[in-house]
Amino acid sequence: MIKSSLYFLFCIAALYSSPFARCQSVHSSLEVEQEKDAFFIKRIHEEALASNGAYDLLTNLIKASGGHRLSGTSNYDRGAAFVEEALSKIGFEHISTQPCDVVRWARGEDDAVHIIHANGAHESIPAVALGNSGHSDDKAVEGEVVIFYHIDSVDTYKGDLTGKIAFFARPFDQKLINTFRAYSGAVAQRVFGPNKAAKRGAIATIVRSMASNLDDHPHTGVTIFEDGVDPIPAMAISTLAAERLEHMITEGLLRVSVKSSSGEIGITSDDNVIGELSGSDYPDEIILAGGHLDSWDIGDGAHDDGSGCAHVMEAFRLLLDTGYKPKRTWRCVLFANEENGLAGGLEYARLSNERKEFHLAAIESDAGGFTPKAFSFVAQDSLVNYMKAINRIWPLLEAYSLDIQFTGSGADISPLKSQGGLLIGFRPDPQRYFDFHHSTNDNLSNVNPRELNLGAAAIASLIYLIDKYGL
Repeated sequence: MIKSSLYFLFCIAALYSSPFARCQSVHSSLEVEQEKDAFFIKRIHEEALASNGAYDLLTNLIKASGGHRLSGTSNYDRGAAFVEEALSKIGFEHISTQPCDVVRWARGEDDAVHIIHANGAHESIPAVALGNSGHSDDKAVEGEVVIFYHIDSVDTYKGDLTGKIAFFARPFDQKLINTFRAYSGAVAQRVFGPNKAAKRGAIATIVRSMASNLDDHPHTGVTIFEDGVDPIPAMAISTLAAERLEHMITEGLLRVSVKSSSGEIGITSDDNVIGELSGSDYPDEIILAGGHLDSWDIGDGAHDDGSGCAHVMEAFRLLLDTGYKPKRTWRCVLFANEENGLAGGLEYARLSNERKEFHLAAIESDAGGFTPKAFSFVAQDSLVNYMKAINRIWPLLEAYSLDIQFTGSGADISPLKSQGGLLIGFRPDPQRYFDFHHSTNDNLSNVNPRELNLGAAAIASLIYLIDKYGL
């Protein structure tokens, strides 16, 4: 009997010392960790929805700044002060600011575009000046309209643009599912078209708004004039006005007047605002999550990019409130001047490179506060090694209907690409973003609290997984 018992125990010991048994044991421990991670991520999402924290942060940011946060204004400074205080309350150990030089541009109060009818009557159409637009010396300029559907057509135009007004009329390609692709296809006419027209002698430009819908809300945005080119008035008109004007031109209407008192008023300084927590195990590996604090001035900048700022601040709060301690160094960065120069992102990267820092991962939210859909990944060389790590953790995020994309990251973090880390863009549902982008409709009432809070939870979940497992 004793011999039989000893033989049984020997067999059990042999079984559990076999490679198969050790594999089973490891497999079991991995399953346990996955269950812990799944529970933790579920907890993050429940807290995000129950607390309404991201929406409260966005509401208070807009209230504290006074609405918009245009670069170089007191509104921006008030927004930056609010963010510093908020980061302190969230629990960041080190809070700092990075000044960067920005061009201060001011919108005129009497900017306008008028159609001039054959009988001499003037009809106002919805219009706003583009950022960096020049002025018309406190008077309206009037001229024949020349229509263009591509900025390269300005270079090949056989006529004389001197004394005329260039109209850039390319619409969004409505056949595209991804509205950001449609935006990319049309936006060059706004950014570079006025400069090209000015070089050919045009006295002003009007541009169809970069919008996915048809309405009478014009959308502003940056336009860039080269050194040595005097800025001319550059106005965005609403999509409905653009379609009507295009039709009238085909019927023979050729004259429009433009008035703008907008223009640059010097150089000033804005601050990046940074919250940091040192990692316990890998302090030299930085995980950054950020958005840009500045906005255009004709709305609240709620989706662009107040939502991104709320996303990343709330993501870190959700993690810290669980008691989780970062293994890697965490940085929450609210960037200055993305809209009108990218000064904040460029200065952050310059100083980071000077210090020989390494950003293992940088996440940017700058696509609105809509339902989370995906994260998009970019790396300096090959994504293969990084994606092996991402694919191991992704099943935990697929449960929340999050996909993987390769459609870029974010403007503010893109200068960090040379460090060799992984750049990540947060991608919410894009279908409604360009209904609001850069317009008077970009206000708090057009942000859904539940969708915004889910975005913060998604970003917090990705930060957690990268921090715990690395890349």
